[in-house]
Parts: sequence; structure tokens; C-alpha cells
Amino acid sequence: MATQLFKLAIDATTTTDVNVNPEVEKYFYLLNEDERTGGVLTIPATKFINDAGDIMTDNLTPVTTDNGYYLLFINGVLQQSSLYTVNTDGSEVTVNNAETIPVGAPITLIVTNFAPVSDSDTTVTT
Repeated sequence: MATQLFKLAIDATTTTDVNVNPEVEKYFYLLNEDERTGGVLTIPATKFINDAGDIMTDNLTPVTTDNGYYLLFINGVLQQSSLYTVNTDGSEVTVNNAETIPVGAPITLIVTNFAPVSDSDTTVTT
């Protein structure tokens, strides 16, 4: 009798449910000339107003590493991310090339973090 290769016969089906769970925080600020020095605007977290209309008494929500992002709007226009930085602890926002931003211009910072949750179910039939 000749040698024969035997293989397992397996059929598997996997179903995965993923919930992205975005957590969005919005912060608002009106440009005050006192925070601008030499064309650089430095806004302390305590100068922002949160989405509920309360003045911030603590730091801004930082983004989760590799799972979040910031969006900055000045006078309603989305800015390139290379124009601004947010301290890692959320204590301040720095905007470069800010000399042409008019006093009183609205500045909006949006912080989006994701807390994804997934559940998989695999059925194996042999």
C-alpha cells in the first residue's frame, strides 16, 4: 500500500462585532491679545470653555496614543496639524504663525478618542 497524506477537514466561521465608541470633547476660546507673543499664541487650558459652557478648571482631555486625534478650527477654518501643538498633559495649546489671527477670533479645539470594543465568536466544525 502506498503512503498517503492525511489532512484534517476543518471548517470555521468567525463573526466579529466592533463598537468604535468615539469620545468627543469640544473646547472654545476667543483670541485674547495677552496670550499672543511674537507671533505665537499660547492658550492655557483654563482659558477654554467646555461644551457645557463652563470655564475649564483643569487640563484639556489629552488624546489616547495611537487611538485619538485633535482638530483645531480658527475662525471656523480647520487648521493643519503642523500649525499647532497640544501639551501631552493637556495644560495648553500652542499655535504658531498666529500674528494674523484677529483679536476675538473664535478658536475651537476638538479632541476625539476612541475606546473600541470587539467581540468575536468562532464556530469550528470538524
